[in-house]
Amino acid sequence: MAGLFITLEGGDGSGKSTQIKHLVTYLTERGKTVVESREPGGTDLGHELRDIVLHRRGHIAPRAEALLYAADRAHNIATKVRPAIEAGSIVVQDRYLDSSLAYQGAGRVLDAEEVRFLSTWATEGLLPDLTVLLDLDPAVGRARIAGGRYDRLEEEVDEFHIRVREAYLALAAAEPERFLVLDATRPIEYLAASIRNRVSSLLT
Repeated sequence: MAGLFITLEGGDGSGKSTQIKHLVTYLTERGKTVVESREPGGTDLGHELRDIVLHRRGHIAPRAEALLYAADRAHNIATKVRPAIEAGSIVVQDRYLDSSLAYQGAGRVLDAEEVRFLSTWATEGLLPDLTVLLDLDPAVGRARIAGGRYDRLEEEVDEFHIRVREAYLALAAAEPERFLVLDATRPIEYLAASIRNRVSSLLT
């Protein structure tokens, strides 16, 4: 039987890493085989691409950035995610194609449909069974992570991050059956319980 593909999305500082840990613990305790991944950086090749797209200082043209993310995504899905799902595992992933639509589409002001086509082509149309969006005011999120390693996207101006948040909410509104939108200012355990409740409905 095929497994599940669950992704977590949200702006910087929204708490995705924390909620992934809680979800993985919950699933593991229920006897499920769980594979964790992230974009960028879910594979050996992805680690190298992550250093380029997130930590390289200097300008990267928006279309080049989008292509680098798509390359990482194509390799991650082909070599890690799809094989795990086909083997019956549950894949829990930090970011996926919705990040590209929000960050490269809205943030970089690229054509959203072109960005979507690029990701769809790269992944052969694979969509998550569930996408959890941790919604947070960008100013709050950036305050949470102040002082960390240089990150090209985190360093963008406020207007960039506002566009990203608005794009995420629009994506969720357009696909309510796929998205679970949560207020990321709520307590950690409240968020974890909400995610568990939604995920439990997908388990058989």
